[in-house]
Amino acid sequence: MPLPRTLPSFRQLTEWHVRSQHISRRNALVASTALAERRRQRVDADEFLDSLARRRNGSTTLLAVGHR
Repeated sequence: MPLPRTLPSFRQLTEWHVRSQHISRRNALVASTALAERRRQRVDADEFLDSLARRRNGSTTLLAVGHR
């Protein structure tokens, strides 16, 4: 006997939270990766600008790079 056509809809209704959690987790991982990349680029830029400033001032003292 074939299953009623309402079964897939019922399954979707009862398992929506699982799919939603998977999608949310994937989105969070993508966002976290993007933020980490931006942070790395910002630190690289800060270090580069600090090195330019040291050369310009003739200073060999390392400047602290703030991590945000």
